[in-house]
Amino acid sequence: MAEDDESTVPGGGSEPAGELFPLLIAVTPSPAERIRLAERLDGIAPLLLVADLDELRRLISAPQQLRPGSPAPAPGSATDTALRIDPTRSTARCGDREVSLTRLEHDLLSCLTTEPVRVWSYAELHRAVWRAEGSQRKADVQSVVKRLRRKLTELGTGVTIDTVRGVGLRLTDHQQPRISGA
Repeated sequence: MAEDDESTVPGGGSEPAGELFPLLIAVTPSPAERIRLAERLDGIAPLLLVADLDELRRLISAPQQLRPGSPAPAPGSATDTALRIDPTRSTARCGDREVSLTRLEHDLLSCLTTEPVRVWSYAELHRAVWRAEGSQRKADVQSVVKRLRRKLTELGTGVTIDTVRGVGLRLTDHQQPRISGA
């Protein structure tokens, strides 16, 4: 891996990027190996676990850029495909559609959007959302995920919560819309 003195924004821009951070990427078709890696590398750096190189390419491919001179869609417009989370009103919005979120749904979706390509274990999500160390019940997380999936479908966004078998959950952007805060 090459190190540069100055970082740039992905896509060839010359503006300095924010703080650089390491990202560990592991490619293995074995769910058991992905679990072992997730356990061993927990807390070292953000970790991206994929089954094959095709999955990795889909996750890290650059979103389609707007043509030069074409205006960006206005936030909240019908052509805006970004998933927006409003923490003050506890809602999620995509285009002109909006759904209300419970506190647990809001906290779980916010957690997943902090690192959209990261696979979160059920235990990590339980600690982040319920803030409880002792009772890490997978069923609690699955219940909230089920409701969130239904609401994301209502919004009509390409963003879904996918299960990575044997590891946990990941926010996946099937249509590559932008995901942002309010």
